[in-house]
Amino acid sequence: MAALDGVRILDLTQYEAGTSCTQYLAWFGADVVKVEPPGRGDPGRGVEGGGVDSLYFLSFNHNKRSVALNLADPRGKKLFLDMLPKFDVVTENFSLGTMEKLGLGYDVLQSVNPRVIYGTIKGFGTYGPYSQYKCFDWVAQATGGSFSVAGEADGPPVKPGATMGDTGSGIHLAMGIMAALMQREKTGRGQMIEISMQEVVASFMRMQLSTRERFPEGPVPRRGSRSGGMPATGMYRCAPGGPNDYIYMHIVTQRMWDSLTIGIGKPEMQADERFTTIQARAQNWDIIQQEIEEWTMQRTKFEAMEELAEVGVPVGAVYDSIDLLNDRHLAARGQIAKVQHPERGDVEMLAPPVHMSDSEVEMRPAPLLGADTAGVLAEELGLGSEDIAALAADGVVGTR
Repeated sequence: MAALDGVRILDLTQYEAGTSCTQYLAWFGADVVKVEPPGRGDPGRGVEGGGVDSLYFLSFNHNKRSVALNLADPRGKKLFLDMLPKFDVVTENFSLGTMEKLGLGYDVLQSVNPRVIYGTIKGFGTYGPYSQYKCFDWVAQATGGSFSVAGEADGPPVKPGATMGDTGSGIHLAMGIMAALMQREKTGRGQMIEISMQEVVASFMRMQLSTRERFPEGPVPRRGSRSGGMPATGMYRCAPGGPNDYIYMHIVTQRMWDSLTIGIGKPEMQADERFTTIQARAQNWDIIQQEIEEWTMQRTKFEAMEELAEVGVPVGAVYDSIDLLNDRHLAARGQIAKVQHPERGDVEMLAPPVHMSDSEVEMRPAPLLGADTAGVLAEELGLGSEDIAALAADGVVGTR
């Protein structure tokens, strides 16, 4: 069985933060009904234009059903509230106050279904001096601290590439929902779960904050790719010299240093006075860089990674977006999935990264807008085809 078999979710989320939450829950087997405005749907559908659902939307909405429902219309709102008692969870990541303006705040939902678990993601939470401020992933990363430690010491802060604020917040909300489901088994009551994107990014800064006693007179500094390990930790160029033709090594013990010298065919460096101690290697870092790159520039990043990893060096090639989808290791682990989308055909996607020995859910493509409206309304509320057609004609629902 699927791990979350029987868990039912009304999903009002959009873009990435909230949809990441419900995607994980759908991957675990929950029945996720994505509720979207008729006509336009989740704004993420159209971020690339072109008249078909974007890869952006497809990437965060696997294994869901779509119901197009106009919540601003009293009839649409009633349909939603009529379905609510049959569902366990409601999720949203609208701007602060949107659900209340729709008449669907937590107090209303709880009065209709006291067992409902209500999950909300906000940039800065629902209270506090910044709670009204608008937020996107990189705003959360800036205010959560991650920019301040990214980049070279003599350069400006750098925006990290991975969307830790959005997807990280979604994963935190998914964990909160699963914890609340377990608690509800004991209490019979639902609850509200609130996630602040700023706080999630700040939580990802715990390792950096743990080093602050080394810097009593100021903030934890940027240290570039050489930070976090002994001398030799860092980035090294590889053949043929393209923008992502690098490996990154993380050397933290003497044994790893010794393994590195053997791996690059220069074991004599172990006895060289310039490199025998950490302090000596720190003073001769540029020489170390040159010695290593003489070796790496004769190899591709994958050749260099595999040769060094085989002798015990913690090392990774710098993967780009093409490398990820063509990686033989990820393919061997089933992490590259091909899903058949009704409009785009075969689309390669990254599969769920959580592997469970006794639970498996087949990966399905993101739904077309309103693809499941008729089926869900018939199943949940007993509406007939004529009723649904009349609601569609009035713009209350959208169907396909």
